[in-house]
Amino acid sequence: QVQLVESGGGLVQAGGSLRLSCVASGRPVSLNVMGWYRQAPGKQRELVAIMSSGGSTNYGDSVKGRFTISRDNAKNTVYLQMNSLKPEDTAVYYCNMQFRGNYWGQGTQVTVSS
Repeated sequence: QVQLVESGGGLVQAGGSLRLSCVASGRPVSLNVMGWYRQAPGKQRELVAIMSSGGSTNYGDSVKGRFTISRDNAKNTVYLQMNSLKPEDTAVYYCNMQFRGNYWGQGTQVTVSS
C-alpha cells in the first residue's frame, strides 16, 4: 500500500522561498514517476514538476527557472524547492506517484502574499 504525505506549505511573501516535502511509504520513490501538482481556487489542477525514475525532470512553463524537483532515495522523499514565489503560485500542492495507477497525498497549502 502506498501513502504520500506532503508538508512544508505555509504563508510567504512574494519573492520568498519554500521547500515542500513528500514522504512516501510502501514503494520506493526511485522506481516511479513522481510529481507535484497544484490547484488554485477556481482553477484546474495543473502540473508543476515531474521526475522520472531515471531522474529526468520536466516543469510547467509558469515555474521553469524558479522551482526544482529533487529526491532523496535514502529518505524516500521527494522535494519541491520553490524560489521567487509569486502571488499566482498560491494553491494547494499535491504529491503524486505513478504506480499501477496514481497515488496522491492530502495536499499542503501554499499562500504567497503581495
